[in-house]
Amino acid sequence: MHIKKIMIVDDLPQITYTVKYGLEKLDSNYDVLRVESGKKCIELLENNQIPDLILLDIMMPDMNGWKVAKKLQDKLEWRKIPIIFLTATEDETSKITGSIIAEDYIGKPFEIKELKKKIDTVLKKRT
Repeated sequence: MHIKKIMIVDDLPQITYTVKYGLEKLDSNYDVLRVESGKKCIELLENNQIPDLILLDIMMPDMNGWKVAKKLQDKLEWRKIPIIFLTATEDETSKITGSIIAEDYIGKPFEIKELKKKIDTVLKKRT
């Protein structure tokens, strides 16, 4: 089976750690890269580290998730990368805005098994 590269972008190391080890424990076909800023995410993409899916926090200090998603949309070769937003904001504006750019979103806190289901659904659509 093909290894799926997942990039988790969140400024909170405990979230990136929990997601990485939780997902890799549930599915050995997941390779999760922890990234702790929006700027670092863009740097990695520019250096051709292209994941199959990005889990993207919205509220980050250096470059928020909306700005990162916009940069992904603006670059042809990154546009195909599906995004699932990780958000503590469950308001309607965030859901509507997020649905324009993202495949899905999940509110914090979340269960790793619930996140895995969302990832699997998004990745199945893309194959």
